[in-house]
Amino acid sequence: MASTARPLPVIKVLPEPPGAPAPLAEPAVADLRLESVFGALSDPLRLLIVRKLLLDREEFDHPCGWFGLDRPKSSLTHHFRALRDAGLIRQRQYGLERRSEVRIDDLNARFPGLLDLVAAWESGPLA
Repeated sequence: MASTARPLPVIKVLPEPPGAPAPLAEPAVADLRLESVFGALSDPLRLLIVRKLLLDREEFDHPCGWFGLDRPKSSLTHHFRALRDAGLIRQRQYGLERRSEVRIDDLNARFPGLLDLVAAWESGPLA
């Protein structure tokens, strides 16, 4: 029988640029909790944000405007904060702009295979 499995999407890993600002406060790798990560990823918009950062990144980190999400800024701030508090993303402050990246190495060390599942997820329409 022929396999119908599709190959996994390729997660883009880019090096940290020299002189990048220090990250905002985030949980240590040992403090990452699976239930917190799953809780943050249970929202389809947050899952989409993480997936886009994994697969479509063009730079080391990206501002919230790069995602092209039609949501109020206060709503996006809430979603990015939930992702950072759960340990999924790392954010850095560049002047007035916060830029985000997925904590790929930390998450792969703590929860092997999790990011491959996120990368393979296909979204339906967002409400």
